[in-house]
Amino acid sequence: MQTRTLGRNGLIVSALGFGCMGLNYGYGPGLGKQDAIALIRDAFASGVTFFDTAEAYGPFTNEELVGEALAPIRDQVVIATKFGFKDGNVSAGMDSRPTRIREVAEAALKRLKTDRIDLFYQHRVDPNVPMEDVAGTVRELIDEGKVKHFGLSEAGMQSIRLAHAVQPVATLQSEYSLWWREPEKDVLPTCEELGIGFVPFSPLGKGFLTGKIDADTSFAKDDFRNIVPRFTPEARKANQALVDLLGRIAAGMQATPAQIALAWLLAQQPWIVPIPGTTKLHRLKENIGAADIELSADDLRQIAESLAQIRVQGDRYPAHLAARAGK
Repeated sequence: MQTRTLGRNGLIVSALGFGCMGLNYGYGPGLGKQDAIALIRDAFASGVTFFDTAEAYGPFTNEELVGEALAPIRDQVVIATKFGFKDGNVSAGMDSRPTRIREVAEAALKRLKTDRIDLFYQHRVDPNVPMEDVAGTVRELIDEGKVKHFGLSEAGMQSIRLAHAVQPVATLQSEYSLWWREPEKDVLPTCEELGIGFVPFSPLGKGFLTGKIDADTSFAKDDFRNIVPRFTPEARKANQALVDLLGRIAAGMQATPAQIALAWLLAQQPWIVPIPGTTKLHRLKENIGAADIELSADDLRQIAESLAQIRVQGDRYPAHLAARAGK
């Protein structure tokens, strides 16, 4: 797989990463630990060198399985993890106090079985801690060799600029896909100006853009899509037009809707690296195949014209989670 560079300090990763969250968190029953480890190693064998986790996924258990999976190949991969929630608990609110950042770093190093964190993200902006203090703490961890690069997740322009002035931000991770294009307004131009890479999470619309979810699909009781407005049966029915569009384009290119959705992201900028996740080997291989699809300027124009005719229904987050993004 080809590589891409995130930020101006030389963070080189595979053009597609692997989002590890869904292996055991967020989408209902996950894989058993050994099956998850095997899938991570399959991803590496297929060319993926960029793996994304967080203390909040579990909490803690996702980091542990990622650490075990990648230990034998540690020097050949880039591991990203995150701090920012109180005790690693998403529902407990934010906590990016400097002492807490340091605690998370030390604990993550142990769980990941490593001596350095390649990319350390603030998971969400903490309104109670100045961004300069957050960036300054990560800068100290970088000076100590415990962290290599600094990232932000779902941060807004002001926070990005404040952080970047203290410690260069290698990458911003936020949701971006054919059905959530909000970053195009302000965030992507800011990243381009400052030389910050962009890592889209949920690049397949939390699975919807694969074409395997419709109005009749039911989710496990602990699948967070149950509380997402964009995933009500009514919204899914209305949003089927987008999947149908992807299906038509994919058929003409002997590809799948998921591959077109990922190829579209890759075509936007050379410093964009999507991190699709999956629990299935055949989906992993399908996603990786997107890296070999090159959309022409004419392809992209046709997609843009078609997208302009489709209005996606439903918010991407319930209100209490939406309030945490874009700060």
